[in-house]
Amino acid sequence: TGVPRCGASFHEPNKALRIELNANANCIWQIQRNANQTIRLIFSHFKFAPSSSCETESIKVFDGPSTDSPLLGQVCDDTDAVPVLESSSDSLTFLIRTNSVAFTRNFFAYYYFFSPGSRTENCGGELTGPNGTFSSPRYPAPYPEFRYCVWHIQAPKNSKINLQFQDFFLELDRNCQLDFTAVYDGPTTNSGLLGKVCGRAQPTFESSSNMMTVVLSTDDANSYRGFSAQYSSVPLPGPMEPNTTLTCSSDTMRIVLSKSYLASLGFSEAHLQLNDPSCKPVITDSVIFSFPLASCGTIKKDEGHSITYTNTISLAPAGNGITRQKNVEITAECRMKNNETLEVIYITKNNAIQHMAARGRYNISMAFYESDLFSKPIRYSPYYVDLNQTLFAEVTLHSTDPNLQVFIDTCTASPEPDFGSVTYDLIRSGCNKDDTVVTYPAFENHGRFKFRAFRFLRSFPSVYLQCDVVICDSNNTNSRCARGCISRQKRDISPYTWKTNTVVGPIRLKRDLRAAEYSESLTEAEAEKTPNLQQYNFYTLAFVVLISNILIVVAVILKHHKHQAGYSYQKIQSS
Repeated sequence: TGVPRCGASFHEPNKALRIELNANANCIWQIQRNANQTIRLIFSHFKFAPSSSCETESIKVFDGPSTDSPLLGQVCDDTDAVPVLESSSDSLTFLIRTNSVAFTRNFFAYYYFFSPGSRTENCGGELTGPNGTFSSPRYPAPYPEFRYCVWHIQAPKNSKINLQFQDFFLELDRNCQLDFTAVYDGPTTNSGLLGKVCGRAQPTFESSSNMMTVVLSTDDANSYRGFSAQYSSVPLPGPMEPNTTLTCSSDTMRIVLSKSYLASLGFSEAHLQLNDPSCKPVITDSVIFSFPLASCGTIKKDEGHSITYTNTISLAPAGNGITRQKNVEITAECRMKNNETLEVIYITKNNAIQHMAARGRYNISMAFYESDLFSKPIRYSPYYVDLNQTLFAEVTLHSTDPNLQVFIDTCTASPEPDFGSVTYDLIRSGCNKDDTVVTYPAFENHGRFKFRAFRFLRSFPSVYLQCDVVICDSNNTNSRCARGCISRQKRDISPYTWKTNTVVGPIRLKRDLRAAEYSESLTEAEAEKTPNLQQYNFYTLAFVVLISNILIVVAVILKHHKHQAGYSYQKIQSS
């Protein structure tokens, strides 16, 4: 990977490029392919200057011999994917430009030539149905080199996907830049990146919809047995019945009414409004109201351990004629309590009330970040750290309601993802239990804290972090979130809206990474030194044949000497 510091031209069929640049760089690399082959270029790791924009700092890839060729794609600091670009011409060019910030940028990319449609490209595929299994090529034998496999998973509508890797063993490196598996939250690799994994692990992922994309990318260095995975589908909230659907999430309310149902009530879709008349529906095959919880005249009511969001759809009779029929009102409620969201619709017609309900939940996520700017999340897993390194963690509530507050009640570390064995408290009942923990003030829909990689890591190869999170109304000065640290002796009866937990990990020590890398290189070296069975049999046979030939020669010599000795003895006797 001895790449010139700024730009180069390559003709080799494959190459790894480790690039380090400083401020004000403007460097161009060109790759020339063989005839009838395509260039695949993968940027498996990139680290730009913090908070840089695409306008000032980026990688631009062009489908041709120069920067005047058509633009294939652009990679920036906020690129939420592992960029993979393929040429359609006989060459490919990429330009890296950096801004004036004093910072050392690091990039790792590799390219190789391949023939589209060939047998070596035959991997991945389409997976449909509520559940299924898939594995890396040749599993459990070592996976082949230079493979890029994409699996598109589509579960039934109104469901999400749980993906679990039952066995996982890929080449290990610090940033998962050699062999890796990437998982995306949607139908393509342009969907949001859920995570990138390498080494030995048993990762799990969950989509936000009924579609997920899984990628396996390999280089030519070391191959291991790959992975075996299974997925299952989990129903999403709604629909409640064929005519009417209400779906509540942590940030939106969505009401769907069928035209036939409206017609059965004697009304037209043209005569609908919410509490705020300016909020109009989208009319397709159905009539759809979709709006942020804190808008369109939605009424918010804090009831201690729950919060209810309510809005009403008013229906007026179709046509301009006078009618004695009373107006129909549809009242939609999103009632958020404990670990669930209760969705209720009340349809009032001629004083008769109908209601239907389904269950959902808040959307919570937790991630580690590179610094206290909380701008660049750690996307790869495992997360390798130094002992006593400061780690930055953030819990996010995905909601458009600015008055909801995230409070981190308890955070516990464990060597097991199910937290069934020995544990170590970082935070308990809002109180810092580890001397290195620092909790940041509440910020919008985020709960943030930092801590140092603890001695727990010395005793266990992996550590997971689980946090119990409380969601409160920020306007309630007596809420659990407002009370902060509470000792065990005091009984907590403070109100909160919702409580759940979230898990992140594993965290591992970098020294274990170095040991694993050394072990892998040692294993490879031992394998090179050890002859295979066929060679062993050949050497054994040659040795046996050699010994046999020596024995035959010795026997002939002995026989010859014996014959000579006998002849001399007879001659003496006769004389």
